Amino acid sequence: MSYAHTGAPTEFNGTNALMGGDSRTENLNQWFTHGDVSYILIASAMVMIMVPGLGFLYSGLARRKSALSLIWACIGSSAVVTFQWYFWGYSLALSPSATNGFIGDLKRFALQNTLGAPSPGSPLIPELLYSFYQMQFAAVTVAIVMGAIAERGRLLPAMVFTFFFTTLVYCPVCCWVWNVNGWAFQYGVLDYAGGGPVEIVSGVGALAYSMVLGKRQEKMLLNFRPHNVSLITLGTILLWFGWLGFNGGSAFGANLRAVIACWNSNLTAVMSGMTWVLLDFRLAKKWSMVGLCSGLISGLVAATPASGFLPLHASILLGVCSGVICNYATKIKYLIHIDDTMDVFAEHGVAGMLGLIFNGLFAADYVIGLDGVNNGITGGWLNHNWKQLYIQIAYIVACTAYTFVVTALICYAINMVPGLQLRATEEAELLGMDDDQLGEFAYDYVEVRRDYLAWTPAKEYHHQPSPVAAGDRHGIAAHSQMIEGSSPQYQTPPSPVTELNTKKD
Repeated sequence: MSYAHTGAPTEFNGTNALMGGDSRTENLNQWFTHGDVSYILIASAMVMIMVPGLGFLYSGLARRKSALSLIWACIGSSAVVTFQWYFWGYSLALSPSATNGFIGDLKRFALQNTLGAPSPGSPLIPELLYSFYQMQFAAVTVAIVMGAIAERGRLLPAMVFTFFFTTLVYCPVCCWVWNVNGWAFQYGVLDYAGGGPVEIVSGVGALAYSMVLGKRQEKMLLNFRPHNVSLITLGTILLWFGWLGFNGGSAFGANLRAVIACWNSNLTAVMSGMTWVLLDFRLAKKWSMVGLCSGLISGLVAATPASGFLPLHASILLGVCSGVICNYATKIKYLIHIDDTMDVFAEHGVAGMLGLIFNGLFAADYVIGLDGVNNGITGGWLNHNWKQLYIQIAYIVACTAYTFVVTALICYAINMVPGLQLRATEEAELLGMDDDQLGEFAYDYVEVRRDYLAWTPAKEYHHQPSPVAAGDRHGIAAHSQMIEGSSPQYQTPPSPVTELNTKKD
């Protein structure tokens, strides 16, 4: 089946369109090409991979004693969002029958009437597939926000926050710009894959959550360094892979706009990564893997709202600008005294704003028309559409203000509920979120090593009793007593592996 000149390959003329079609009397697949449907299904799976990618990224950036809790938070929030999106999230965000411009109705509650009719986002795919693909966007957005709880946030309140944040913040902003009746959509805002709903909402939302949580303890910040750069790299690569489904799939079909979106995403990412690394090198005189990953992510974020609008050469400039601006934006948290632990605002909020501004300047009508559907849409200054820039800026201000205020109110409200305090105790923070919240650890050998070191004397005391009292050591008490009890002289301890096998036996 080939495409018509513009629009869908075959015009939908099925029965019961308001109900999504009647599969008992007609083949609902006939209105769509298998290639488009297959591509968006694969893109959905690619976007889902971004959730554990964020977990690995945050885990590597944190201390090892809180590493697993961040992976749990990302995946746990995705589970909550999946139910919320099915329950009423999709209807509140993208129900095509909503007309108020700010929030959807409940006519798609529990995905009712959501089957084989063309989606409100594009006639190239059915609404059932569109709702599934958009669910992954919501899950990624909330998983990004979970970086705010790093090393001090409790998990149960974070999951409660997830449900209300998705309902009261993500869904309305998504409705503004992607619902055909949303005020931003009608206003002419150009936001391809989520500069507002995904990037500003996650970056500003994480900033508000961090503000309510408060700073980590000062003694926890001494000599702070990411505990596992390999995990950071793995998380970045998974995110990059998923982002090609995120930006490429937002063309809602296997078409040339999807191809140029992937090209723009890669160009912006690599230019931002190289720029960030060079900025860090001028200070440290060493090449930074963490800096490279930070730059790549900032570039991918900046490409999110812009990759389906910009010519390829504009992505080069966008990458350089995002590398410079987001690098310096990491200092904002010191100016406003908010402990944005994972720099979510700098790398997501600021980069998303930058991509939206670039749309006002460099969006091109011929790039928009590459999907074969959106012909005739005017771009930005390249098409002499001078008003587009202030339209973009007004949208950025609205998304930022709404997200920060409502997110802060949600956090304060949850924090006042008995048993749902957002922040862990001081003792729990020192112990680590993995031990306090999960009782499991990212690295089980760490526990064995802790016991091993607890009863191994320092080198200078190998041949004499250790001056350190057993009670002052951490680890298993019986092991500590071996120092000043039955074994005053140092004895060669078993290796950690031998000790672990002994415990198992």
